[in-house]
Amino acid sequence: MSTPNTPSTPNTPSTPASRDLVVLDMAGTTVADGGLVERAFERAAERLGVEPGTADHQAKLRYVRETMGESKISVFRHLFGTEELARRANSAFEEAYGELVDGGLIAPVPGARETIEKLRADGRTVVLTTGFARVTQDAVLDALGWQGLADLTLCPADAGGRGRPYPDMVLAAFLRTGAVDDVRRIVVAGDTAYDMLSGRRSGAGLVAGVLTGAHDRAALTGHGATHVLGSVTELPRILLESA
Repeated sequence: MSTPNTPSTPNTPSTPASRDLVVLDMAGTTVADGGLVERAFERAAERLGVEPGTADHQAKLRYVRETMGESKISVFRHLFGTEELARRANSAFEEAYGELVDGGLIAPVPGARETIEKLRADGRTVVLTTGFARVTQDAVLDALGWQGLADLTLCPADAGGRGRPYPDMVLAAFLRTGAVDDVRRIVVAGDTAYDMLSGRRSGAGLVAGVLTGAHDRAALTGHGATHVLGSVTELPRILLESA
């Protein structure tokens, strides 16, 4: 008596052998912006009538700090209530941030460029992500001379419009690069709680928080970091140790 053919089940190991797709945040992780997000927000808020020094201004600034890493248009939707005001605030923010970047007030995190080059030399695919709009992301990349440094750069619009804490940008990197065949072989690194949430929700096997940006060790571990690093420069060593 013949038995029906059944599809074979791939032999998937419980732990992927290597982690060859590295998704890195920009501001606070690979890029030191010296608090430009807050400065740009304050300029944008003032243009929308939020007076510096008022309770409203302080409450809004506190929310910006708490949601570092989130898509900026999402932050402004929460703060200003209507889509029209959110878009006006976002445009004003992008303009203000671009002016600050053009003024030379931005730099790489020490060793970040060399780390990205090292990761790629080791055969890993590197993707840079941001909560900024594409125009702002490109302004930062241009200012640093980083166009072409990574294999791919992504902003929320490149992943359907949803930024962190959604996993969409990480999964877009997975799909668009085709660098790995298992989400557990993805590495995510960032400086905010939302970076950690995004990485864990994507299924990434290693989610590293770095202490060069917005949030501290407690916030990073509390939102799912598997590792906490002093700087992104420690990442190549961690990957070798976890191979």
